[in-house]
Amino acid sequence: MKEITMKYSNGEVTVIWKPSLCIHSGKCVRGLPLVFDPRRKPWIDAQAATTLEIVEQVKVCPSGALSFIMNHESA
Repeated sequence: MKEITMKYSNGEVTVIWKPSLCIHSGKCVRGLPLVFDPRRKPWIDAQAATTLEIVEQVKVCPSGALSFIMNHESA
């Protein structure tokens, strides 16, 4: 079975969500509700906070369902 991976970017950072790993702890929603809102489609809005705020919130995901990569622009 193929694992689903969703990606959401604000240009500086890309948030990666693997739904199969999510334990629905709610830490992301409680910590940064403007970015993580399960009632919205898509549920992650990477434009709704600073890159630093997003990175710090993703780091506390207990299941590892959320991760991130920093985007690098080519010169």
